[in-house]
Amino acid sequence: MRIDGLFLPVKRRDEKPIYFVEVQYYKDANIYANLFAEVFIYLNQNDHTQDWQAVVLYSSRNLEPSQLNLYIELLNPSKVRRIYLDELVVDSGSSLGLGIIDLVRIDPQSTPEKVKELLARSQVEIDTEQIRENVINLIETIVVYKLPNLSREELEAMLDLADLKKTKLAQELLAEGPAEGRVEGKLEIVPTLLKLGFSVEVITEILGLEMETIRRIAGDK
Repeated sequence: MRIDGLFLPVKRRDEKPIYFVEVQYYKDANIYANLFAEVFIYLNQNDHTQDWQAVVLYSSRNLEPSQLNLYIELLNPSKVRRIYLDELVVDSGSSLGLGIIDLVRIDPQSTPEKVKELLARSQVEIDTEQIRENVINLIETIVVYKLPNLSREELEAMLDLADLKKTKLAQELLAEGPAEGRVEGKLEIVPTLLKLGFSVEVITEILGLEMETIRRIAGDK
């Protein structure tokens, strides 16, 4: 089992909860069984005393399982928040986080303008360099997932990579650093692409890896 996102309080004894995040782009009848198994296994192994909350991001409401009777008590809104991206309304004054969620769901034609807006906001609204770099990496990764057919030149123009060469993805796009490191980085994101519903064939084309390698990872998943 794999947790898509795990967010811990900065301080161990902070009153803020631990957040577990699942992103779902395909129908999975076992999503809640897997989610709660991940939550309670993690809490058991790490012996945390903080409260917890879970967030499930569906690309569309129709992907949610129809049979919820086994989990209805656990799906209390105070513990589990379900968000349907196709129903989300985000205005220009929304938080940077909501803007990134909006980037996931908007049409490809609107993506370049939205990316430039989010990158500019991240430079102004985030004071901590490490957090800013993580946010920029997330934005870049979403772009690569959404627009896999863009050329390197088009990605550079959209992301203004001349100013972002310090980020991991930018270095990979610009072929900076050893080739074996870039291959390792590609292998690390294969499970996430599979989770998002990309086929083996599409992942092979996006990452430029051997199809047999992708199939082996998909079989182990």
